[in-house]
Amino acid sequence: MKIAVITACPSGIANSIIAAGLIEKAAAALSWTAEIECQSSVVPVKSLSTSAIENADCIVIAANTPVDTTRFVGKRVYQSDIGSLLSDPNQYLEHAVAEATELKQPTVAIATENSSGIKKIVAITACPTGVAHTFMAAEALEEEAKRQGHQIKVETRGSVGAKNQLSAEEIAAADLVIIAADIEVDLSRFNGKKLYKTSTGLALKKTADEIEKAFATAPVYQHQAGNSASEGEPKKEKTGAYKHLMTGVSHMLPLVVAGGLSIALSFVFGIEAFKEEGTLAAALMTIGGGSAFALMIPVLAGFIAFSIADRPGLAPGLIGGMLASSTGAGFLGGIVAGFLAGYSAKWIANNVSLPQSMEALKPILIIPLAASLITGLIMIYIVGGPVSSAMTALTTFLNNMGSANAVLLGIILGCMMCFDLGGPVNKAAYTFGVGLLASQTYAPMAAVMAAGMVPALGMGLATFLAKRKFNASEGEAGKASFVLGLCFISEGAIPFAARDPMRVIPCCMAGGALTGALSMLFGAKLMAPHGGLFVLLIPNAITPVMLYLVAIAAGTLVTGISYAVLKKSDQEQLATA
Repeated sequence: MKIAVITACPSGIANSIIAAGLIEKAAAALSWTAEIECQSSVVPVKSLSTSAIENADCIVIAANTPVDTTRFVGKRVYQSDIGSLLSDPNQYLEHAVAEATELKQPTVAIATENSSGIKKIVAITACPTGVAHTFMAAEALEEEAKRQGHQIKVETRGSVGAKNQLSAEEIAAADLVIIAADIEVDLSRFNGKKLYKTSTGLALKKTADEIEKAFATAPVYQHQAGNSASEGEPKKEKTGAYKHLMTGVSHMLPLVVAGGLSIALSFVFGIEAFKEEGTLAAALMTIGGGSAFALMIPVLAGFIAFSIADRPGLAPGLIGGMLASSTGAGFLGGIVAGFLAGYSAKWIANNVSLPQSMEALKPILIIPLAASLITGLIMIYIVGGPVSSAMTALTTFLNNMGSANAVLLGIILGCMMCFDLGGPVNKAAYTFGVGLLASQTYAPMAAVMAAGMVPALGMGLATFLAKRKFNASEGEAGKASFVLGLCFISEGAIPFAARDPMRVIPCCMAGGALTGALSMLFGAKLMAPHGGLFVLLIPNAITPVMLYLVAIAAGTLVTGISYAVLKKSDQEQLATA
C-alpha cells in the first residue's frame, strides 16, 4: 500500500510534527510506503511530489487547519483532525484507507467578500526569545478567529526570523491588525489600518476576549517616521520599559548563544588551550569571547534605544553600550545606556523644531549626534563609574559567595522562573542570568535554565504518574509538555496552569526552587543561555553534567509527584462543585 500524507496545525509546531512522526511509525508497522508532507514553521517542509501523489493509493490529510486539496482532485482522499490519530495511529491509517473517497473538487474555498460578516484579520506575534510564546499565541489566535468565522493570517517573528510573512495585498485587504508582541515591531506598513496591540500572554490565555476587544476598540494607526509611539497607537506606559528591555535582550540572545558555545568548544582542547596563539582553541575563544561577547552589551543598549526611538536611537544606543563595555559597567551599564540613548533621541525628535528645508537632517544627523553626545558624556562622567563599581561588586559577590548565599540565590531564581512561565518575572530572572555571562559568571545562568525546565517536565511527569486524573487531551498535552521541557521551554506547562493555577503554580515553584538551589550548591556552570538538555551535545557547555542532571531530576520529581497528588480529576471537580 502506498499512501501520501499531509499533517498541518495552525502554528506548524507540535501537533503537525508529532502527527507526522506517529504516521511514519504506523506506516512502517503496517509495511506500507508513506510519503509525508509535514507543514511546519520550524523544520524544512518537504512537499509531496507530483509522482508521489500520482502513485499513491490514498491521500491522508490529518490537519487542524484548512489545507488546499486542489492537487488531489481525482484521488481517493481521507480528511480528519489530528486528534483522531493520536490514540491508535495504526488503526487510524487502516480506517483512513478504507473510508477514503474520490475527491471531485477542492474542499478549501477562499472567501472573497465580507458581506456575510466574515472579517479579515492579519496579526503579528513576537516574544523576546522567539521560541514558545510567539508560536503558541499565533496558534491560539488562528484557532479562535476561525472558530468565530473570520479569516486570519498570522506572521510569526520567531528566533529563526519572520515566517508566514504578510503581503502588502493581505494587509490592504485586512479589516483589523492585531499585534501580539512583547518586543517592539516595525508598524510602518500598517499605516491607516485599525490596529490593536496586546501581549503574547493575553493573546494565548484570553484569546476570545482580546479579539473581541480588538474589534471594539482598535484605533486607526498613523505612523510617524522616527517615532515609535504614534498617534492612534494604544499606549501602555506601565509595560513600556519592560518591552524596551526585552527588545534589547531578544536581539542580544543570538550573540550570547554563539559566543557561549564558541567558548565552550574552545575548552574541548583544554581549559587553558586558548592561551596558545595560533591554535584552533585560540581562534574559537577570539570568536566567542573576543567578538560575540564584545558585541553583546552594545547590541543590548542599541536595540533598547531602537525600541524607544526607532532608527534614530540605534546609533546613540550602540555607542552608549560600547562605552558601558569599555568602562566596565557591564550589562547594567548597557541597560542604563540604552534607556538614556532612547529617551534622549525621542525627546529631541519630539521637541526640536527645524525649518522644513532642514527637517530631513533630523533623523540622520541632528538626533544621532546630539543623542550620542548626551548619552556618551553622561556615561563617561556620571553613570559609568558608579555602575561599574556596582557591577564589579555584584560579580565579586557572586563568584565568592558561600554555600548558604548560593542556595538562597538559587531558590529565588528558581521560584522566579516558575512563577509566570515565560512572563515578566520569568524573563527578569532569565535576563539576569544572561547578562552575567558577559562577565564570565556562569552559575546563575545554570540555575535559571535548570529551573526553567522543571514546570514543563513536571507536568509531563504528573500526567504519567496519575493518568486516571487527566483526560485524553491533557494526557497528550503532557507528552508535548515533557518534550518542550527538555528544550527549556517553560511555556509547555501553560495549558495546565491556565486550567488549575492554584495547584500548578505552587508545585512548579517548589520544584524550581529545589532545582535552582541544588544547581547553585553543586557549583553548576552553563555557557549557553538556551537549548535545554541538548546543550549537553556540546562538550563542557555544562559542568558538572551528572550533578546538573540530578538537580533537574529532583525538581521535576517534586513538581510531578506533588501535582499528581493534588490534581483532581474532572469527576472529582464536578462532585465538589
